[in-house]
Amino acid sequence: MKSLPLALYAHFPWCVQKCPYCDFNSHALREELPEQRYVDALINDLQAQLPDVERRPLTSIFLGGGTPSLFSPAAIGRVIEHARATLGFIDTIEITMEANPGTIERGKFAEYRAAGVTRVSLGAQSFDARQLKLLGRIHSADETRRAAEELHAAGLENFNLDLMYALPGQTAEEALADVRAALALAPTHLSQYHLTIEPGTLFAAAPPFQPADEIVEDMLDQSLSTLVEAGFEQYEVSGYARPGARCVHNLNYWQFGDYLGIGAGAHGKLSNSSTGLAVRTQQTREPRRYLNADPRALVRKTISVRDLPFEFAMNGFRLVEGFADDLFEARTGLSNSDLEGALSALTARGLVERGQKRWRATPKGFRFLNEILVELLPDAEGSAGS
Repeated sequence: MKSLPLALYAHFPWCVQKCPYCDFNSHALREELPEQRYVDALINDLQAQLPDVERRPLTSIFLGGGTPSLFSPAAIGRVIEHARATLGFIDTIEITMEANPGTIERGKFAEYRAAGVTRVSLGAQSFDARQLKLLGRIHSADETRRAAEELHAAGLENFNLDLMYALPGQTAEEALADVRAALALAPTHLSQYHLTIEPGTLFAAAPPFQPADEIVEDMLDQSLSTLVEAGFEQYEVSGYARPGARCVHNLNYWQFGDYLGIGAGAHGKLSNSSTGLAVRTQQTREPRRYLNADPRALVRKTISVRDLPFEFAMNGFRLVEGFADDLFEARTGLSNSDLEGALSALTARGLVERGQKRWRATPKGFRFLNEILVELLPDAEGSAGS
């Protein structure tokens, strides 16, 4: 198997406060941020995993959270520079940092850019004051607008805005107003996520009233037509981009590339070109334990050959264009015939379709991706039509 593209994900687990819908590994900051200790731990974590990656240069870095913008530009720069020194970068590397509009001080984005950040993902979520309060967000719509102005002033024109829809009591008109407010800030990328009630969250204990399915469908239809009219294309279930501005890091996930995961609870996926095996990794989840843990205590789980088609397809079908036969074969070491059986059943149900040596979800399948994934689960073999 040929060596796959390699990306790096670094997790920063602290937030000012925990949002009621969030099931990510994020923790409200109750005391002083252990910035230097945590960056030291990230660097040690990366060093411990270097033997697993065959020294491929990085195609992208994603600094996620939590709230990475709680960390200083100098701290972020240390992580980026260590990655550059140990692995190297391709010339066009994309380095994304997530930021909360309420944690950015004036002038900071210019410093983050100087530290090596090339792209920012700004967690707007909504421009409606009522919804921001219900979602537990610490920022206002005006702070999002000011943050976008700061990004443009800093020369970080390539930025994403995160929005959520199907919010408590939200109408299709209100969801569309959020999209239009986001477009007014001239981002190059927009992500739109359905509010999902996840187990273990505050919303799970007291679920809010969400709009009916037909209203949600109307939200998506109106949003898509508005974004297309504004020059964006939908390339992924939740992703819309201007030409040339697709998120390189996320595309690497959806195309089953490799990525190192460093930081508390970070996940990774690495392939061995010699054995053809792929391994998923996970670090110690709780931040304090991570700071005191041996970075070599990484949990590794080999993906079985039986699970590979599902592992690949659950990512590949997120893309509007789906995936080509040769990509499946290159990234898994399997033949397209290993996938054809399950996909033929899905074709009969109108959920996937066959193109020129390519598979993709139909419009119906794209809206109901879980149906496709259930069919492809190894344990679901023989259960078609149930």
